[in-house]
Amino acid sequence: MLESLPVPVIAAPMAGGPSTPELVAAVGGAGGLGFLPAGYLTPDALADRIARTTALSPAPFGVNLFVPGPDGGVEEARAYRRLLVEESGLEPGEPRWDDDSYPAKLELLLALRVPVVSFTFGLPSASDVDRLRAAGTTTVATVTTPAEAEQAARVGVDALCVQGIDAGGHRGTFADDGRSPGGGELIGLLTALRLVGARVSLPLIAAGGIAHGADVAAVLAAGAVAAQLGTAFLACPEAGTAPAHRKALAEGTRRTALTRAFSGRPARGLVNRFLTEHTPHAPAADPRVHHLTKPIRASGDPELMSMWAGQAYPLARSVPAAPLVADLNAQAVEALARANARIRPL
Repeated sequence: MLESLPVPVIAAPMAGGPSTPELVAAVGGAGGLGFLPAGYLTPDALADRIARTTALSPAPFGVNLFVPGPDGGVEEARAYRRLLVEESGLEPGEPRWDDDSYPAKLELLLALRVPVVSFTFGLPSASDVDRLRAAGTTTVATVTTPAEAEQAARVGVDALCVQGIDAGGHRGTFADDGRSPGGGELIGLLTALRLVGARVSLPLIAAGGIAHGADVAAVLAAGAVAAQLGTAFLACPEAGTAPAHRKALAEGTRRTALTRAFSGRPARGLVNRFLTEHTPHAPAADPRVHHLTKPIRASGDPELMSMWAGQAYPLARSVPAAPLVADLNAQAVEALARANARIRPL
């Protein structure tokens, strides 16, 4: 299915509000593939978003699941909470662990026979992959290294989303080492595509720093079957991007950095006061830190919010999603034509 998209452009699943049914439907209606994020939603809320998406458009779409990791970082998260209260005067929530209702959401997607299901932060079981395939669902695993790609291939997924270090939002690493900024080895997108492609024979989706049709052309030339964009869609009117986040993207003056400060898992976002002050001592304790900082992030203050963005975010344009997909396609065609004219057989 991924290799037969009319336009090889995928709208990334951006949890927390940006990826609305309206955005997903618009991208699908324009020939691409939109993704709903299941992360942080209850199963009932996810079912509602799926129903709204199917009511808006008959186009296929995907749903992304967060794979829960083992519980841990209890004392580290409590210490981080004390620091936020005592040194910053903030009012955080309780640092609790949960599985993001993963089993219930998986059963929902099986019952609804969602066209595409992707997994982030880990892998489904091989038996769950088989169940999804039997339901007619294409499965995709998010990977950041060749080793993760090989693990994903062994459980039988249909395709891989290869995420480069320039991507905005959370790193899709299976395990956070708790030390390095990105939780593990940092690989640029084009390098990751080549390394992963040399190790597995699955279709590859490219994600990370893609903001223009020429970028789409580049990753297709590097072996991908489609390009996944997230930040580029944040400025679309259909996106549920918070006003302060949207304004910061439009200003284009902040740099981006990797941080665990907001969720306890490495993610790339726009630099603000909270990120600067708390990145050095934020523990690797997801989802405990996510629940801890949730009330702080909900303030609407751009200096306290998690404003996820990839490195190419200044190129994001405030245009509707369907024209954006069409522009990306036209730009890719033009870029490939230029490259074809430049490269001649010897």
